[in-house]
This record gives sequence, C-alpha cells and structure tokens, in this order.
Amino acid sequence: MNWCILIPLLVGLITTFLGYLIGKLSSKNIKKDEIVLLKNKIAKLESSLRNCKESKSVLENDLKTAKSNATSSISEEQTSFNIDEVKKVFGKKIKENDLKIVEGIGPKIEELFHNFNINTWKLLSETSVEKCQEVLKSGGDRYRAHKPNTWPKQAKLAYKGKWQELKNWQDDLDGGK
Repeated sequence: MNWCILIPLLVGLITTFLGYLIGKLSSKNIKKDEIVLLKNKIAKLESSLRNCKESKSVLENDLKTAKSNATSSISEEQTSFNIDEVKKVFGKKIKENDLKIVEGIGPKIEELFHNFNINTWKLLSETSVEKCQEVLKSGGDRYRAHKPNTWPKQAKLAYKGKWQELKNWQDDLDGGK
C-alpha cells in the first residue's frame, strides 16, 4: 500500500470528524441562544396581546356605558318635535335636530359639529363653549371669528321645544353673540 496516499486520506478523515464535532457543539450553543431570544420575544408579544385585550374590554365597557347613558338621557326630558309649531314661529320649515336653527351656525359649521358626532340639539346643548371653540378650530382660521357662547343655550331651547323663547332671544342676538 502506498503511504503517500493513505496518510493524507487519514488526516482528511480526522479533520473532517473534528470539524463536524466542533460545528455540532457550537451550533447547539447558537440554537440555545436563539431559542432563549425567541422565547423572550414570544413572552413580550403575549404580554402585549393581553394588554390589548384588556384595553379593548375596558373600551367596550365604556362604550356600553356611554350608549346606556345616552339612551336614558334622551328619554328623560325630550319634548316631541312639532314641525307646524316651529314653522309658525320661524316662518319656515325646520327639520328636527337641524343645528342651523342656532343663530351663528350655518351649513359648514353644522358639518364641523357632525364631524365631532354632535348632531342633535340635545348633544349641542350639553356641549361646553370650550368644546364648541375646539370644533370651530378644527375648521381652520376662517372660523375663529365665530363666538359660540350662546350656542348650547340656544340648542337647549330648541331641544325643549321653546320656539318662541328661542326666536325672541335670536332677534336680540348678533350672529350668535
């Protein structure tokens, strides 16, 4: 047998075997580190998911409470809307919950209030003047000149069906001021 061929072959087999063992051992450490990192990521994601679910349930409960309060408050003191009575006082047809009946509110401002889900006389009557100003600011600089100081009170009169009182007050107002 030729030793010149056998020795390199033997050295090759030994180095291949050692390389295999070294690779196997180092890959186990890498895999263990990766597993630990992945487990940590999974734990964080599960925690985040739990927090989201808890927040969702809190928001759903708040929404149910708000809907319940809105339903009960609507039924409390609401007067029936009489279109003929309104027409008699104002001389024109007015739709129920038309915010434009409030002196100083036109179609564009009414649209701004609708964007804030303030779309009834009752909701406007319960809105603070500061919130009304926030609604106006959302429309840009062109709405800064408007003064909503009387708007909630006017809306309350409309909501309660006090048309003559509203009309008399509006006759004295200057653009809702």
